[in-house]
Amino acid sequence: MTDDRPAWARRIAAERQARDWSQRDAVRALRAHAPTELPAEDSMIRQWKRWESGQAPNDFYQPIIAAVFGTVTHALFPAPSRRDGDKEILTASGMETLEIVSRLNRSDVDGATLDALRITTDRLCSEYPYMPSDQLLIEGRQWLRRVVDLTAKNLTLAQHREVLALSGWLALLVGCVEYDTGDRHAAESTRRAALSLATEADHPEVAGWAHEMRAWFALTTGDYRGVIAAAQAGSEAAPNHGVAVQLAGQEAKAWARLGDRRQVEVALDKGRRLLEGMPHPENLDNHFVVDPAKFDFYSMDCYRLVGEDRLARTLADEVLRAGTDFDGTERSPMRNAEARVTLGVTAAREGDLEQALIHGERALQGDRQSVPSLIMTSRELAAVMRQRYSKETAAQDYLNHLQELGHEKPGFLPA
Repeated sequence: MTDDRPAWARRIAAERQARDWSQRDAVRALRAHAPTELPAEDSMIRQWKRWESGQAPNDFYQPIIAAVFGTVTHALFPAPSRRDGDKEILTASGMETLEIVSRLNRSDVDGATLDALRITTDRLCSEYPYMPSDQLLIEGRQWLRRVVDLTAKNLTLAQHREVLALSGWLALLVGCVEYDTGDRHAAESTRRAALSLATEADHPEVAGWAHEMRAWFALTTGDYRGVIAAAQAGSEAAPNHGVAVQLAGQEAKAWARLGDRRQVEVALDKGRRLLEGMPHPENLDNHFVVDPAKFDFYSMDCYRLVGEDRLARTLADEVLRAGTDFDGTERSPMRNAEARVTLGVTAAREGDLEQALIHGERALQGDRQSVPSLIMTSRELAAVMRQRYSKETAAQDYLNHLQELGHEKPGFLPA
């Protein structure tokens, strides 16, 4: 039968079941998170049944339900999409690329040119999830050179800081793509350049993301204490920006790999509270915007690592749903790949080798990959394969495929 309930209604039912809660248990958890006294238990159970059947909770109950399941309101109850409108704005700068470039060759820069550069930078950062790495790297580097060259022109103090900030954003983007493709040394040099630009421009958000990149690099190379140090430095640099949420997520991932379940929960709760208090982002496509769905992605990784397989699987399904359009087009192929690894790990732990291999192989097939992150998570599936299915030919084929991917990107060989 077709389940035509809204996605949020299916999810709260799945989240409840993943915790082995009855609806009465869910209501008791709801009461524990509520800021005020709630109606009688039987009345609330009837209300919960209506929510699971698809009747939307009001604005009072939505954040409480989200808190019960350790997420944020707009991850569970998405705000109306502005995706199409944002793309129209991004392409309506009033200038073609050729005109922008010609204006950059002048001795001074006007406000319209800076506006066009802001839109171009936002467009490039929004293409990170799906544009082929080689193409994005070429375009990102071209624009970075053009913008950096502006610092030698006649600029006001405000314009100079704006140009430095735009250069910082582009450097962050280029560094991310360099790391995705396995060029660790170039990525680190570019990250340091972004941090230097942020310092000169006095731009805390760019500085925060430069520290976040350091945390990401450390995470994928197994330096978990380095992740925590970078996360703390980034949080101090940009405590009131969205990057602080992502830093909390990276810290939680590090604690999960260190085996400290309590610190995992502390870091996740810190990130959840920060994100819940922030306005909903206007452009969810921009890589340097922490959208609510990203928080579920962090939690999925942590729950997989600490062995909470039902919760990890529930969140992996949600990540795939949020990262895929109705026509099957993947909006977030890199997140989706890691969600498939999570499904593979949980299937392997439950003895379903066939499903584990299906998910594991599909995760490795995407055209747009973050190779270090994908290999990091795939190591967990590889470990289960070696432990439980070392004599199975199909499992060996998967391990060989993963090994080949590591050989293609030196420095990221799976353990």
